Amino acid sequence: MSAPGAVVDIVVPSESFEGTRARLLRWMKEVGADVALGEPLLEAETDKVTVEIAAPAAGTLIELRKAVDDELAVGDVLGHIRTASNAPVEPSAATARPTPAASAAPASARAEQDSAGLLSPAVRRLLAQHGLAATAVAGTGTGGRISVDDVLAHVARTKDEPPRGRDEAPTVSAGDVERVPHSPIRRRTAERMVESLLRTAPHVTTVFEADLGAVLAHRAAARAAYEAAGVPLTLTAYFVAACVAAVRAVPEANARWTDDAVELFREIDIGIATAVEGRGLVVPVIRDVAALDLKAIATRLGDLSSRARANTLTPADVRGGTFTISNHGVSGSLLATPIIINQPQSAILGIGKLEKRAVVVERGGAEAIVARPRCYVTLTLDHRVMDGHQANRFLSTWVAAIEGWKA
Repeated sequence: MSAPGAVVDIVVPSESFEGTRARLLRWMKEVGADVALGEPLLEAETDKVTVEIAAPAAGTLIELRKAVDDELAVGDVLGHIRTASNAPVEPSAATARPTPAASAAPASARAEQDSAGLLSPAVRRLLAQHGLAATAVAGTGTGGRISVDDVLAHVARTKDEPPRGRDEAPTVSAGDVERVPHSPIRRRTAERMVESLLRTAPHVTTVFEADLGAVLAHRAAARAAYEAAGVPLTLTAYFVAACVAAVRAVPEANARWTDDAVELFREIDIGIATAVEGRGLVVPVIRDVAALDLKAIATRLGDLSSRARANTLTPADVRGGTFTISNHGVSGSLLATPIIINQPQSAILGIGKLEKRAVVVERGGAEAIVARPRCYVTLTLDHRVMDGHQANRFLSTWVAAIEGWKA
C-alpha cells in the first residue's frame, strides 16, 4: 500500500528490455487521466518486438518524463502517478516517494523544469542550436510537450533562415528524395548484419539442391486433417523437422564460438526469419524442436507467424535461438548468398523458391528427362566453428530427410 498523495515512478522494466534498445511509440493516457493498477500506459518498440508498459499503481497520471521517439533504457523513469488513498502499488515495478511541494520554486522556474523534463534529445539539440529556451517555444504535444516541429515553426516565424536539424523529424520530402527515419528494428538489424559479416564471423556458403516430391505428397495427404484441427501445414514445418537429423549429424551447426571453446547446445531452438510488412525482420523461436513431431512444429510455427504479423510477439518469443532458417523462397528468391548469420549462432539455413525443373533420372536402365519439384538450399556457416566438409554433411543429411519423407 502507498500513502495518500504519494508519487509512484513509472519505470522501464528489465524483463522486457534487458539487452535490447527501445523507443517510446505512444502514450495511451494523457496527464490528468485516472489509471488502474496494471492498466497499459504506453507502447514501446524494442529492436525485436513491441511491448506495453503497465501502470505500477492506481491513481492519476501527473507527469510524462519521456516523449514519443525518445530512446528508453532499463530503469528509466517514464512518468509519475499520484496514488489515491489505500491504492495498491506493484512493488516490483515502482518506487513510491512523497509528493514534492509545488511551491518550492517560482512559477517560471517550475515551467522551465517541467518543459525540460518533457524534451526529447532531438528537441534539446534544436533548442541549443538556435539558442532558445524551452519556455520560448509553445508546445502542441500532450501536456504542452514541445516537438521538433514546434521548434522549427518557432524558428521559421522569428528568423529569416531555413529550418535545420530535421534529421530526426518524421518522414520529410525534398524534391525527388523521401527520407524515412530508421525504426529501432531496422537500425538494429543493420547493425547486427554489419557486425556479423564484417567484424565477427568469416562467412562461407555451401549450396545443395533438394527434391521436395516426397514432402509435397505427404503434405497433400495430411493437409486436410491438419486444417480441420486448426493447424496450418506449411513447407517450413518440414524444413524445421529435417534440421533435427542434420544437427545430430553435425552438432557444430547448433553451436556458438567463444574465445576459449566452441559451445554445443544440447537443445535445438530454431529461429524462423520472418519478414513483417512495414516493420522489418523478426526471428521468433521454436523451442526444443527435437522433442516435437511435425504437427507440434506446425502448430507452434503457425502461432508464432500469426503473432509476428499481428505485432504481438513477446520478448521471450525472439530470444535464445540456437539455429536459424531463412525461407527466402516464399518471396521468389532462387538463391541467396551469403545469408548473414544470426549472431552468436554458427550457421543459418537458406531455402530457395520451389519450382519444377528438368532433371535426368534413370528408369528401367534408361535415362529420362522429367520435371521434378526442386529448390536450392544453402548453409552459411561461421568458418571458425565448422569446415566445409561438415557443412556438406549437414546439408546431405537434411536433403536425405526431406527426400526420404514417408507419406
